[in-house]
Amino acid sequence: MNPLIVESFADMVREKGIDRDILMSVIEETFAMMIRKKYGQEAKFDLVMNMDKGDIEVYLEKSVVETVEDPTTQISVQDAAAKSGEDLEAGDEYVEIVNLGKDFGRRLIVTAKQNLNQRIREIEKDNLFNEYNALVGDILVGEVYQIRHGDLFVLHNRRELLLPKSEQIGRERWRKGDTIRAIVKEVRRGGPNSTPVVVLSRSDPRFLERLMEIEIPEIYDGIILIKGVAREPGERAKVAVESTDDRVDPVGACVGMKGVRIHSIVRELANENIDVIPWSEDTAQFLMRALSPAKLLQVELNEESHTATVLVSDDQVSLAIGKQGQNVRLASRLTGYQINLVKEARDEEDIELIEFRDEIGLDLYTELIRARIDTAKEFLNTSEVDIMRIPGMTPEQLAVIRGVLEREFAQADAAIENVAEQAGINLTTLKSDGSVNRTVEGRTDDKEVVEAGTQDGVAS
Repeated sequence: MNPLIVESFADMVREKGIDRDILMSVIEETFAMMIRKKYGQEAKFDLVMNMDKGDIEVYLEKSVVETVEDPTTQISVQDAAAKSGEDLEAGDEYVEIVNLGKDFGRRLIVTAKQNLNQRIREIEKDNLFNEYNALVGDILVGEVYQIRHGDLFVLHNRRELLLPKSEQIGRERWRKGDTIRAIVKEVRRGGPNSTPVVVLSRSDPRFLERLMEIEIPEIYDGIILIKGVAREPGERAKVAVESTDDRVDPVGACVGMKGVRIHSIVRELANENIDVIPWSEDTAQFLMRALSPAKLLQVELNEESHTATVLVSDDQVSLAIGKQGQNVRLASRLTGYQINLVKEARDEEDIELIEFRDEIGLDLYTELIRARIDTAKEFLNTSEVDIMRIPGMTPEQLAVIRGVLEREFAQADAAIENVAEQAGINLTTLKSDGSVNRTVEGRTDDKEVVEAGTQDGVAS
């Protein structure tokens, strides 16, 4: 037996951890290739292997005939007798033990070894792919092995896994040797000469789901169901939960006593704010809860286009939109509806005139107060004729003051509209006659209107 071949697959049995049956099948195929290449495609043979010792024996079978027509499968009576030392007759079977070291050239042995190693590498790739593909959606704990161009290479069970920069939480910073938790997002098959790539993630919504399963026994036991998750990693997340037991408050169970359960998850996610809200079959009610902490006045749903028009009071617009549009974006992802905001302008909102005393001047401000003009809107709604009767007022001063007050109101509206525009949110204003200047295309008259009630059961 050639020691090169013995060493090749004996090491594989001890170290590679490949299934014995699969390894035996690969070795049989490899030696079958060698024999057919040496003795011909029609050659008959038998392989006997001892995987523990790394031994293999090859038996070549030929039919004994008077006249040889096919040397690959036949042998003459004279040659059979000479080689075996037995008295064989035509029709008998002749079995020859093949000396691998003597009968096979070095080139063929090296080729066989390369073929065997190549097949083993393919099996290892398949094993790696199958092992981690079965773990997709599960959390793994590994060690940061290397950092390259922002990507993290994580060591897990002596395997190198990839946590791309795009799958990390932006504000986090890692160093070599740190212990890290992440979810297996996907396993990508590599090219012919590369191993599969196991991609991890800390920004995937499923990572938050799995963390909640670990920290909250009711979720693990199936008493509380996670109905949906929407995240902006490291910033904010919304989680919709439902209880299968009327005695268990889903939000309270997730938050825990003094927030201890949810806070452990928040710390793991770099202080990501998590809003836990109760799920509802009533889409309008669910959407109201999803937009918390904003208080809504009205919700109009279009089931066909999956859009929702939400009416909010002027002082609730900023809350509904959230920081850089986070609140409405997350609510949209969580509910699956495109949300269009409608702002209800309130005439009673005003600004005290004292806020503009420096621009008006103390003397003129005092005369305006004496004339019972106390707010910005009272000034703007007073006729020019009456304003000009105030002592000390000139046309130039009237124009300047009016411009200052109008800009103040315009800037307040523009600030909200600018935030909405940057966040890609449709924001319209309810007209004084009660109609809405809509900007949503394709809307039909078939709408469900639900008056907003108390936003209960929301925790963050």
